[in-house]
Amino acid sequence: METMAKDGAAQEATVTPNKDVSEDKPKGYTVIYVSGGPGSGKSTQCAKIAPYFGFCHLSVGDLLEAEVETGSEYGKMIEDCKKEGRLVPSDLVVKLLQQAMQRSQNKKFVIDGFPRNEENRAAAESIMKIEPDFVLFLDCSEEEMKRRLLNRNQGRVDDNINTIQKRLKVYFECTLPVINYYSAKGKVRKIDAEGSPEEVFEAIKDVFFELKEKHGETAGRP
Repeated sequence: METMAKDGAAQEATVTPNKDVSEDKPKGYTVIYVSGGPGSGKSTQCAKIAPYFGFCHLSVGDLLEAEVETGSEYGKMIEDCKKEGRLVPSDLVVKLLQQAMQRSQNKKFVIDGFPRNEENRAAAESIMKIEPDFVLFLDCSEEEMKRRLLNRNQGRVDDNINTIQKRLKVYFECTLPVINYYSAKGKVRKIDAEGSPEEVFEAIKDVFFELKEKHGETAGRP
């Protein structure tokens, strides 16, 4: 479980946004959270959703990796968290997301791997002043997630069986309660993610066509 501003290390994780990054409530933003366990296909599906429906895809994992590559103190802290299967502090994650959203020319965002716990969710609401239009939940069995993670062989520090077990534990203990929170608000759209990427995307399309129709956009449905 991550900590926020409870000790010196957590304090150092705080990121000061660029001067041009506003903390006012975004105007006209459409935000979709894509959630699911490690290996459920979040990034794969977001890479399909973004060009098809005109969204900007923001991957929390990619943003954190980019910070690691800078060699900064924040990057070293992120790498340590990943090796240990721990979550990165919420204030750091949210500030990186906020900066990426402010830099984008788009106002429609599909965000994968976020929020991963209640602190993430609360930080997004208090700092970015946003709630998602809905949460796309990619439902996948623990056995299938393990199989995919072990087979993808991306050379990531968190793609070994011990760390995978820790990541799954964090997911079940921390992320599922967030999904339940949004489910109680009627904002979760559950998708069976056990099929092929193409099969899963076909199911996802229906959810996004419903969103377009809600916003008065009818073009694009077959």
